Amino acid sequence: MSVRNGREFLSIPGPTTVPDEVLRAMHRPAVDIYSGELVAVTRSCLADLARVFRTQGRIYIYAANGHGAWEAALTNTLSRKDKVLILESGIFARVWGEMAAVLDLQVESLPNDGRHAVDPAAVEMRLREDKAGEIKAIMVVQVDTASGVVNDIPAIRKAIDKAGHGALLMVDAIASLATMPFEMDDWGVDVAITGSQKGLMTPPGLSFIAAGEKARARHENADLRTRYWDWTQREGEQHYQKYCGTPPVHMLFGLRKALDMLLEEGLEQVYRRHGLLAEATRRAVDVWTQGDALAFNITEPAERANSVTTVLMNGGGKPGPLLDYCNEKCGVVLGIGIGEQDGRAFRIAHMGHVNAPMILGTLGAVEMGLIALQIPHGTGGVQAAVDWLGQSVTR
Repeated sequence: MSVRNGREFLSIPGPTTVPDEVLRAMHRPAVDIYSGELVAVTRSCLADLARVFRTQGRIYIYAANGHGAWEAALTNTLSRKDKVLILESGIFARVWGEMAAVLDLQVESLPNDGRHAVDPAAVEMRLREDKAGEIKAIMVVQVDTASGVVNDIPAIRKAIDKAGHGALLMVDAIASLATMPFEMDDWGVDVAITGSQKGLMTPPGLSFIAAGEKARARHENADLRTRYWDWTQREGEQHYQKYCGTPPVHMLFGLRKALDMLLEEGLEQVYRRHGLLAEATRRAVDVWTQGDALAFNITEPAERANSVTTVLMNGGGKPGPLLDYCNEKCGVVLGIGIGEQDGRAFRIAHMGHVNAPMILGTLGAVEMGLIALQIPHGTGGVQAAVDWLGQSVTR
């Protein structure tokens, strides 16, 4: 017996659900890439991405996933043998560091157990030790989608400043931009990156960099620059130079519509919506943990992200049966655990094109699975989520 027939709920932390409006915007013939409409689309997307990043800096669009933007951030600002400091809080800053090592950069990591946010005091201490200024860049994610943590970027910036250090601050905002506040200029972020497939509600395939003045100054002498990623080449007057060749035409049409939707809703309302739905999810999970078979991966409530919640299986339990039940019986696709949480956790995404019925439906399927599979849990998790939303979303 199954109650799966109907529209599938994709509840993984990327790619997220693509709005029908975005899909329709992409479903059209190709156009001239050298003049006219597409040139205007590029110009408007660059301007509106700057609004979302909250920066006066320069925006670059790549036909690549987030890993491409990682490489572009490194190659455009650094030189061989430069040292970078990785602030771990899950797996993605570490993987970014692995990319840096391949590029012949010296990589140092500030370790973390994957259950806590970056400690700004530890960052300050390490930078004070670097009296020769060997560290040229500091790399951190705002949200790690594996661990479900959110890092305090303004506090990290303050730690860098207190240490009097001149390293670039590079922030991966792939799992956070357009889901929670990001103030690039006000926070003193030098390079920020994101991808199209999460908060920006567009299919995978585009990534973006926002570069501030300090980063662009470093770019002038960077010796890792390559033709495809190079910012200088992408600042050329010809439209095709913005993409180092043929633009990703239909992805741009989709992005344009997604940005329209975000700005029409209003970024502050977008953040508020995500915060409410994230807290509803956390309220449900908190009730379920009373059975001791489940636990939050991130131990400190204030460090839990508004885009994804990672739930651990305690006592050697495996998430596979629950994931299979939700998918096969209910049509809800949950995120698997990755990295250190592989085979030990599942993830509930609450980012992008998501609303109360989608979250409540996802939580309801999880609670069904807990009951059906006789996994010990506190009862009433979905009701706790409903109560929270009912009390918070008033007339």
